Amino acid sequence: MNERSIEFLKRLLSTPGPSGDEAGPARVWREEAKTFADEVRADVRGNSYAILNGVEGAPRVLLAGHIDEIGLMITHVDDEGYLWFAPIGGWDAQVLVGQRVRLLGKQGDVIGVVGKKAIHLMKPDERDKASKIEDLWIDIGAKNRDEALAHVRVGTTGVIDAPVYDFPNGRIVSRSIDNRIGAFTVLEALRILSPERVEGRKDAQARPAATVAAVATVQEEITFAGAHTSAFSFAPQAAIVVDVTHATDHPDANKRRSGDVKLGGGPVISRGSAGSPVVFDMLVGLAEREGIPYAVEANPRTTGTDADAIHLSRGGVATGIISIPNRYMHSPNEMIALSDVENAAKLIAAFVREVREETGFIPS
Repeated sequence: MNERSIEFLKRLLSTPGPSGDEAGPARVWREEAKTFADEVRADVRGNSYAILNGVEGAPRVLLAGHIDEIGLMITHVDDEGYLWFAPIGGWDAQVLVGQRVRLLGKQGDVIGVVGKKAIHLMKPDERDKASKIEDLWIDIGAKNRDEALAHVRVGTTGVIDAPVYDFPNGRIVSRSIDNRIGAFTVLEALRILSPERVEGRKDAQARPAATVAAVATVQEEITFAGAHTSAFSFAPQAAIVVDVTHATDHPDANKRRSGDVKLGGGPVISRGSAGSPVVFDMLVGLAEREGIPYAVEANPRTTGTDADAIHLSRGGVATGIISIPNRYMHSPNEMIALSDVENAAKLIAAFVREVREETGFIPS
């Protein structure tokens, strides 16, 4: 992965964008897309589209990665200026204890800290109890309610204030990897498919037959709203959804239940549930043909991804699900291997190049 792509990824990860408030990272994503896509636009729901027109124009292929992240929302400001909040998405309350948060305030970002009673002040029976979100508050240093309300309001959203770190062995650590890495991956796949538009690239190939849209969808963590609306408006015949999945190469992981998923082991291809068996077979065959390492994940029920909405759009969409192995999901320290992202983008690009107007997606 080149330096430009890595710099773009770090800007994307660093820009706060909890579900329902994704405008910041969406702008960053569209600015990068404009450097090589044929068309870049946003819709009323907040989805961002980067479209590459195919030689044949058909089929239409949607590449979806959601750009939102888990966060929090202010529900009450008390007389002393403390902020009370509710979760946006699935939080382990223990992760929030003692964290700094970045709130999307009225005049710009506001830094706060998550407070709770100190252990010195707890009774013995309190020390063994897990923290609950309703017992935590945010302190922004305000003296009273009026001072706090000059910076935030009920409904203000925020995220954990955690930077991006480079780790050994080509790994990075950050909040928001779930799933800004999916939005990044689908745009990188589009970049591969349009090399004649990318400055400095000399490996230009013919455009694919299919018209393809990379979409940074919104609100996956809470409603699948972006998946529903983008799939309906673009009306694809096939789709690839990119999300993260739990890596099982760490202590206390249950490989018998969750499979053998390793950082650096390649993208994970989902089998079952919302996934098309035709697309699954194509992805596995392409990975083996192209020498791309991969793993398979069993999803006998719902996937918990945008695929659950996209495959049901209109008369149905032949959908594949590709996931990036991720450690410590829904925390400030999610960890991935960049090689898995690069290989996922290559696999998606190979899939798009493989499909033609006559490609059949009906299982036989």
